[in-house]
Amino acid sequence: MNINLIKIFTSFIIIFLSSCQQEKKSLPILGAKTIETNGGVIDTTYKTIPDFIFIDQDSNEISQKTFQNKVYIADFFFTTCPTICPIMKTQMFRVYEKFKGNNQVAFLSHTIDPKHDTVAVLKNYADGLGVSSNQWHFVTGNRETIYDIAQNHYMISAVEDESAPGGAIHGGSFILIDKEKRIRGYYDGTNEKEVTQLINDIPFLLQEK
Repeated sequence: MNINLIKIFTSFIIIFLSSCQQEKKSLPILGAKTIETNGGVIDTTYKTIPDFIFIDQDSNEISQKTFQNKVYIADFFFTTCPTICPIMKTQMFRVYEKFKGNNQVAFLSHTIDPKHDTVAVLKNYADGLGVSSNQWHFVTGNRETIYDIAQNHYMISAVEDESAPGGAIHGGSFILIDKEKRIRGYYDGTNEKEVTQLINDIPFLLQEK
């Protein structure tokens, strides 16, 4: 067989196998699950993010209805954070730029310092990033409620600590949530490679039925 034809055929096989692998990839569903047996049928129920009500940078009420039929990426930050937050926002902006204008992808950033981060402060912060408030929501609310949803539902740390820079400690993960409100991945928001993986994983959730 002609060498050029062999090369072309080999390339075709590699592309085909790669395509098949991509189609078969499925992200895990994370968090606690409940398994019940009903008439011999096993039914598995996974932990989901409960409903919430926060206020975003445009003074709009944000709840799970805001993210109906959407995949969203959640994180926790505060505008005066002197440590990991600036890096996280630079990396989250990469994800935003990749999916900008996609009405199936949204972003939810919770401040853990609602006393300082008023609606007006969050508005200035979002405007400084130059992002659309229809797609990326910076939200504030009751401090205890924010800390509770962080630690008990998104399973990420968020605590006050006067000894810490900025007076608070929080996890730096980006949390990927599917259209069923289930956690599908954690990605280090300060790690470029992990954020690139997040960018690559989102399309798989968008393809799920």
